[in-house]
Amino acid sequence: MISGDNDNTTLTREAVLLRSAELIDAIPTALTEYRCPLCGGIFSDFAALESHYAEEHPGAASPTTALLSLNGRLCKVLIEPHWTLQRTLQFRLGLTGAKHMCDRGVCGSCTVIMDGRPVLACTILTVECEGHNIQTVEGIAADPRWKPLVDAYCKWDAMQCGYCTPGFLVSAKSLLDRNPNPTEEECREALSGNICICGTYPRHSQAILEAALKIARGE
Repeated sequence: MISGDNDNTTLTREAVLLRSAELIDAIPTALTEYRCPLCGGIFSDFAALESHYAEEHPGAASPTTALLSLNGRLCKVLIEPHWTLQRTLQFRLGLTGAKHMCDRGVCGSCTVIMDGRPVLACTILTVECEGHNIQTVEGIAADPRWKPLVDAYCKWDAMQCGYCTPGFLVSAKSLLDRNPNPTEEECREALSGNICICGTYPRHSQAILEAALKIARGE
């Protein structure tokens, strides 16, 4: 349980599960309007938006749509062709767990799981993600099976500012999917692509090792 110092806000583990589930449920599964990113005009269908671009913005790259399999849900989003998955998650789908930090694929703060392996959402175009299964930290937090991992991260204070924590937790979950009983060295290797400016590195391995034991026991 986490209590705010300056207010009466109390955040329980159950509240975290509920909030994560609400975020996933709020992911739009279909497009109801098509907004021009250049002038803000709104159209009822994609064909009308394409016609608008041809008439009003000749030469500009036209938006496109992508159908994503995200946290177990199919969702259709309107994006610009150059948008990364991280940008789409944050600005189109309201999922802010994959952080915008280095934007160069070197810090790990935007890590998501795609088809069972950790990938960097800032280095992948959204249009490349169709046909792949994507899981974000929100999807992990909403799954009771991974409660021991989230709890262990809290118990061992594997965070300070917390900005990089979602990326670490996603990488940790991916490790435990592949290797349910890792060694400390294997934990460090799996997290080697994640950078923490606050220097919380030793705590991550402790959290993962404890979580692995509890998950194995079905706790």
